[in-house]
Amino acid sequence: MNERLNGVGVFVAVVEAGSFAVAAQRLAVTRSAVAKTIARLEQRLKVRLFNRTTRKQSLTENGHAYYERCVRALAELEAAEECIESGRREPAGKLRVTMPVLFGRRCVAPILLALSERYPELQLEMSFNDRVVDLVEEGFDLAIRVGALPDSSQLVARRLGMQRMGICAAPAYLDRHGRPSSPSELDGHLRLAYLTAGRASAWRVHDEDGGVVLPQVKTRLGFDDLQAIADAAIAGAGLAWLPCWMMAPELKTGRLELVVSGDRVPGTEIHALWSRMTHLPMKVRVAVDALVSEIPRMLSQ
Repeated sequence: MNERLNGVGVFVAVVEAGSFAVAAQRLAVTRSAVAKTIARLEQRLKVRLFNRTTRKQSLTENGHAYYERCVRALAELEAAEECIESGRREPAGKLRVTMPVLFGRRCVAPILLALSERYPELQLEMSFNDRVVDLVEEGFDLAIRVGALPDSSQLVARRLGMQRMGICAAPAYLDRHGRPSSPSELDGHLRLAYLTAGRASAWRVHDEDGGVVLPQVKTRLGFDDLQAIADAAIAGAGLAWLPCWMMAPELKTGRLELVVSGDRVPGTEIHALWSRMTHLPMKVRVAVDALVSEIPRMLSQ
C-alpha cells in the first residue's frame, strides 16, 4: 500500500507548479530528482502522465484523471492529519519563517528561539531576507512583513504593531552642523539614505500643525542595509532615519542623539502573513501568538 503513495506528492507539486524546475525549488530538491520520481511513477502505473517538449509540459488524459484523484486522496490525508493534530497538545514539525534581515535578527528570532525551547518537537527554519518572498512559491509557512502588504486573497495577515521611526545623528555631527529644533531646520543637512532598488525615497516629517514637510536634505551616502546606516551615523557621517527600537540602545549610551522623535515621523506597520487555509496548523498558530504577545513590547522602546 505504501508503494502506491510514492511519488504522488511530487506529481501533484509538478502539476501545480507548472514545471519540474519550479516544483523542485518548492520541494527543496534537484530537478533531476523530481524527474526521476515522475519517471518511476509512470513506470509503475505503466502510463505517460506528462506530454513533454523542450519548452513546456502538459498533462496527458491519463495524467488529468490521475491528478484529480490524487488531489482528493491527499486532501483526505491532510484531513486525517488535522484530526490527529487537533488532539495534540504541543506543536510539532518544521516551521519555515521568512523575515527582514535586521528586524528578524533583533526582534523575531529571539521570540522564535524561545518558542523552540518551549516546544522540543518544533523544528524551526528561519530565512533572513529583505526582498518580498512568495510564501506559496518558496514553501514558507509564515512571513514577517514591514510596510505595505500585497493585495492577495490567498494570504491572511495579523498586525504585530507599528514600527515607529525617528531621525538621529551622532553628537559629533550635530556639533559641526548644528542641532535642528524643528523640521524646517533639517534643510541643508546631510542624510544617510536607505536605498530600495538603488533609489532613495524622500523623507516626510510632520510639522507642529500636523502638516507634512519634505526636508531638503542632501544625500551623500546611500545604503541598502539599516545596520550600515546606523554605523555611519555613529561615525558622524550624517542624519539617519532609523526604527526607534534600533535607536534606543544607542541613545542610552549617547552614541546617537534624537533629532526628530517618532511622533513627528510616519511609522510603518508590521504584520505576520500566512497562506489562507481551512485549518491553521498549531505550529503556525503558536508562533503568531508568541509574536503578537512580544513584538509590541519591543516596538514600544
